[in-house]
Amino acid sequence: MAGPHLQQPSFLLATLKADCVNKPFAQRCRDLETVIEELPAKELHGIFPWLVESIFGSLDGIIVGWNLRCLQGRTNPNEYSVALDFLDPSGPMMKLVYKLQAEEYRYDFPVSYLPGPVKASIQEQVLPECSLYHNKVQFPSSGGLGLNLALNPFEYYMFYFAISLITQKNSPATHHVSPSNSAYFILVDTYLKCFLPTEGSVLPPPSSNPGGAIPSPTPRSPAVPFSSYGMHHTSLLKRHIAHQPSVNADPASQEIWRSETLLQIFVEMWLHHYSLEMYQKMQSPHVKESFKPTEEHVLVVRLLVKHLHAFSNSLKPEPLSPSAHSHTASPLEEFKRVVIPRFVQEKLYIFLQHCFGHWPLDASFRAVLEMWLSYLQPWRYAPEKPPQSTEPLPRSVSEKWAAFIQENLLMYTKLFVGFLNRALRTDLVSPKNALMVFRVAKVFAQPNLAEMILKGEQLFLEPELVIPHRQHRLFMSPTLGGSFLSSRSPAVTDASFKVKSHVYSLEGQDFQYKQMFGTEVRNLVLKLAQLICQAQQTAKSISDHSAETMASQSFFSWFRFTPSDMNGSYTGNDLDEIGQDSIKKTDEYLEKALEYLCQIFKLSEAQLTQMMMKCGTAQDENGKKQLPDCIASENGLILTPLGRYQIINGLRRFELQYQGDTELQPIRSYENAALVRLLFRLSSALNERFADQMEVLCSRDDFVGRLCRYHLTNPQLIQKIRYSPVVRDRTSQNWGPRISLRFLASYRTLISLLLIYFLASWFHIGPVGCTFIILTGYFLYAIIMTFFFEGWKPHEH
Repeated sequence: MAGPHLQQPSFLLATLKADCVNKPFAQRCRDLETVIEELPAKELHGIFPWLVESIFGSLDGIIVGWNLRCLQGRTNPNEYSVALDFLDPSGPMMKLVYKLQAEEYRYDFPVSYLPGPVKASIQEQVLPECSLYHNKVQFPSSGGLGLNLALNPFEYYMFYFAISLITQKNSPATHHVSPSNSAYFILVDTYLKCFLPTEGSVLPPPSSNPGGAIPSPTPRSPAVPFSSYGMHHTSLLKRHIAHQPSVNADPASQEIWRSETLLQIFVEMWLHHYSLEMYQKMQSPHVKESFKPTEEHVLVVRLLVKHLHAFSNSLKPEPLSPSAHSHTASPLEEFKRVVIPRFVQEKLYIFLQHCFGHWPLDASFRAVLEMWLSYLQPWRYAPEKPPQSTEPLPRSVSEKWAAFIQENLLMYTKLFVGFLNRALRTDLVSPKNALMVFRVAKVFAQPNLAEMILKGEQLFLEPELVIPHRQHRLFMSPTLGGSFLSSRSPAVTDASFKVKSHVYSLEGQDFQYKQMFGTEVRNLVLKLAQLICQAQQTAKSISDHSAETMASQSFFSWFRFTPSDMNGSYTGNDLDEIGQDSIKKTDEYLEKALEYLCQIFKLSEAQLTQMMMKCGTAQDENGKKQLPDCIASENGLILTPLGRYQIINGLRRFELQYQGDTELQPIRSYENAALVRLLFRLSSALNERFADQMEVLCSRDDFVGRLCRYHLTNPQLIQKIRYSPVVRDRTSQNWGPRISLRFLASYRTLISLLLIYFLASWFHIGPVGCTFIILTGYFLYAIIMTFFFEGWKPHEH
């Protein structure tokens, strides 16, 4: 894979492969450390590709390797600590990397496993924009298949490390592992702190030669002709070294290449799965996703974003004298200055756009949300600490962040609109969804943030004066070539031009900007506020319903014959299983979210009162929820768009009830099937035999008629029909007086009768006497119910 002599497996490689089967993990790592320390680079060169693959797994995901994503200190502390020590930046594996780096070995990495846009570009012989791929693409040798990248040992190791997050499939054990506690997550954090330090400079690599240094990658002649997208990306290091008399003259410039390489690899492998063209195509719902990020993937990207903010914020203050700057600014300081706009902004924006549009509408979106909010708040990772105060007042966003907000305007505005569209389609009664709305509202409600976003929008909407419209994309495009350490262009004083350049570089010249504080978005916010009010009402009604249910569930209620058992209605919600505490949290989240939205968009009290009044009409005169918003037609009720929103969010619903012949309902799980069929035949025979007599009795106006109607008719059926979306000719159906014995087939009824007979036997009451007492008691009960509650049907349950 890396050289001609690898075609025949060496004795060392065969021995190490055998040790993987025969020796425990800790022993294998100790043996590898000894081999790395004692053997020269020429012999280690042959085992390096196999060792990297055995650690991080194969690119096709078949070989799992050490499974670092599932390795946790809580469940496997020994292997966890051994693996972290072995892969530490100062550990044996990195010593091997630096030993091979000194000899300038190269290793082939298949282009077919690169992210989609990069792979497509290289296969079309178009030079990728990222300088990471320049002068590395190799044509296959005679008889070989596919293109390869010729990588140095450091690049090869980091490529495998980064891409293992994507290529390794989730095993069943992965779902029970906390990603933030895995060995992989800890290693990502360790590598970021080592190669992108917030304090001091990058630690020099260990060298086997006293006083020696590991050379930086040297430019190589291109092996395949390419046409570039635009101007070439000259590496930060190469341009800086070009002005140095010697590589060893400036250790900081010598080692900055590892920081740049590490960041480029992480961004390319984790974020560059969608290009601008691909993103525009994927706006169509018929286009199939080429790559689906996981929650673990997003959590790792969030770790990267948080560290890059801390890294960028550790930039030393600008010197007062411009001449002093050119002599004192180190390569690492220059790298901090441009690390986010140059390397991260465009790819992260497209990645977030995809997630907002394609992520499932469930609680797992919280990971994407927190990653987005982390990027929007670089001040949270600034070195200065907020002043300690007894009152937990929100900190005002300093004016010094205005430039960041303006140069990332779409991250704030367009993605906020994307979140609004998601929130309008989610169940806000769910505590997890309510929490997400609360989190976004709380972040955007920070003092002075909305004003700075509005200022950025005003700068973008300023009319054109001097700068030609066609130059916007070219000026600030992240694809612009050149070194960061070359002589910097004069400072651009036109803030409006900066904002427009940012927008056009990410969305193109024809982009129609939708103002965050414009009428259209404001209407979306009002609609969300209305849904929040309705969700609060729904949560309150669910809470009241749950409290009533809990109060009525006594021991003796188990014996009650309730009319709701047989109508098939469902009035519950997921919150019924969560508990009163979560319902209370939902209400708190929604209340605070509504308060924050009012602060951000300056919603008036009159608007809120009007919305609350609309929500207050959600209950009718009987205390029941209204139907979803719909229009009556000759074929029944037709849902309006608002009605669909109400059903999707669980704000209103039709009471689903069986409205046909109760005798013909499907057999329930709590009924005995044989008894149901037998009692149905018996009831049918009695109804056929005595139909005329029952009709005469029920038509009487005296007490006997009322008693017969109480037992033999169902006057509540027509009242229930109005809760159905389909009414057709239901009201004209009349089943007439009849006998229904189906309630005797219920296991609850049978067990209750058996318990009554069992208790009666303790008092020496026989079955006949017990039956007489039951019938007498029921008859007296029926007489009382006939006087007061004629409409209640005790046996229609």
